[in-house]
Amino acid sequence: MRTRQIDSDILIIGGGMAGTGAAWEARYWCRNCSILIVEKANINRSGAVAMGLSAINTYLGMKCKENTPEDFVKYVKTDLMGIVRDDLVYDVARHVDSTVHLFDEWGLPIWRNDKTGCYVREGKWQVMINGESYKAIVAEAAQKAATEVINRVMVTHLLMDANNGNRVAGAIGFNVRDGTFYIFRSKAVIVAAGGGSHIYRPRSTDEGRGRTWYPPWASGSAYGLLIEAGAVMTMMEARFSVPRYKDGYGPVGAWQLLLKAKQTNALGQDSFELHKDEIRRLYNGKGNYADAVPTPTNLRVLASLMELKAGRGPIYMHTEKVLTPDNEEVGWEDFLDMTISQALVWAGQNIDPMKQPSEILPSEPYAMGSHATENGAWASGPSDIAPQKIDGPDDRGHQYNWGYNRMTTIDGLFVAGDACGASPHKFSSGSFTEGRIAAKAAVKYILDHSDYRPSIDKDHVSNLRDRIYEPLHRFQEGRSMITAGTVAPNMMWYRHGLSRLQKLMDEYAAGWGSWYTTNEELLNRGLQLLLYLKEDFNQYAVAEDYHQLLRTWELWHRILTAEAIIRHMLYRKETRWPGYYTRSDYPAIDDDHWRAFVNSRYNAKTGEWSLWTVPVIDIVR
Repeated sequence: MRTRQIDSDILIIGGGMAGTGAAWEARYWCRNCSILIVEKANINRSGAVAMGLSAINTYLGMKCKENTPEDFVKYVKTDLMGIVRDDLVYDVARHVDSTVHLFDEWGLPIWRNDKTGCYVREGKWQVMINGESYKAIVAEAAQKAATEVINRVMVTHLLMDANNGNRVAGAIGFNVRDGTFYIFRSKAVIVAAGGGSHIYRPRSTDEGRGRTWYPPWASGSAYGLLIEAGAVMTMMEARFSVPRYKDGYGPVGAWQLLLKAKQTNALGQDSFELHKDEIRRLYNGKGNYADAVPTPTNLRVLASLMELKAGRGPIYMHTEKVLTPDNEEVGWEDFLDMTISQALVWAGQNIDPMKQPSEILPSEPYAMGSHATENGAWASGPSDIAPQKIDGPDDRGHQYNWGYNRMTTIDGLFVAGDACGASPHKFSSGSFTEGRIAAKAAVKYILDHSDYRPSIDKDHVSNLRDRIYEPLHRFQEGRSMITAGTVAPNMMWYRHGLSRLQKLMDEYAAGWGSWYTTNEELLNRGLQLLLYLKEDFNQYAVAEDYHQLLRTWELWHRILTAEAIIRHMLYRKETRWPGYYTRSDYPAIDDDHWRAFVNSRYNAKTGEWSLWTVPVIDIVR
């Protein structure tokens, strides 16, 4: 197997919005730095924005005096039921407008009000775009900034420095087309990989198999890489379920916010109003969340689920009441810019949105740090905002700041986008912005440590290389035992493992098949089954070719992510995000004990986890 080693000053893992933002900003602050982007697909059409978007969901409009960073922090904290890192959210908010103005300058068509000169609003924080080529436009800027972009290489493991076990020295991976083994040595690493879909069983089956809302190629690498490296993770229990048009996962934002379409039960009633008293009793907390405007996303999802359980479904979006010949193009554009499959579903089911409503349904859960939830690594905050010292142990896993913005608890390892935890509602523009923030800090870090030279353990790299390609060798050794198709003893294809993972997460860890409900006994049984799957992966995983090898290592990152999710859900003894999931044994919010971050650290050598809480500090009130 051919080996290629590449040294760089800054290694960026993932070429999505966060990764492209990191490359752009790193070049601005370090003209002579070597900046390497490694992307498992192709940077021009990779990441969550690959197919395009119909809106930019995070834009404050400070130039037009529309919103302030303080407004944004209050909104985000309410939507996440009181638990976010104010310092991280504020940091994105104060810089995100400049990012959107860059996109405008680079040629992204953003709708503009001819009278005011301000952007056309979809909602309080969203602006409308014609975004089919959104990612291609942004990728062009990143490619001009980077020293090199390597496409079609999946990074499987981070490498620690041979002389310092808490300092990152690079990463390894393989080319998904020709199998070339890559060793990347770097002075700083920015993990900007994607969150996790297909961890839970999707609602789509048969001809729709593989269809999800968040991209199917988002395999949890943002978490798998960090977890196995020993970085402290946070809020992995806050997985997210989003309301979307049924079967095609089409977006609802423009329909609700721009076109003002109403969502009701089958009887035409507002689901939230029907259950508001019960929701207020159990889930109001000290933040009065049930009475907040706008209503937190998870509580809106919860009301829909309560109506479905009560037998008053389907839940409808009344497109027929708002769609006219004058605005019909806007409704279709919302799909054609980002979710073409929904337009195909409508066509295939003879749905005319001007004449009849369309069904809405909550999706399966996803692990994310960029959207309306906050999975990811515990990271150092900006020194001018983050509390310098809070009560508790004086180590990075319990504090908000240790010197370099968006640096994890591992020296030289930075995060952005889905990889950065407790920093939600970034979406595309905020992820690009957080990439910029992380890159600026990474440049400062390597300049402050200019005498550092990465040192890697060659024996360790050799062992990891053997492990990466082991599924290929195992298949070759055992192929004579295959009786038909994939029927063979002592072999587990990635599809087998993925089905097992999705089934156990759906049934035991609050997936859609269990009405997003779980308890301690279910979670413990799910964890037991997950650990069996983990063992079987290490003993029986096989791959016939490099594409299957890619899928196999995506499965491994999903398994690690799933384990973090279950362990965090077990640790938090309350129901903080009803609608996303309910602990039936702890069915209410408990602000007195659990308005706190749940953090964890995994020891890959022993397989042991440690978990603890960190207080929420309200910087913006």
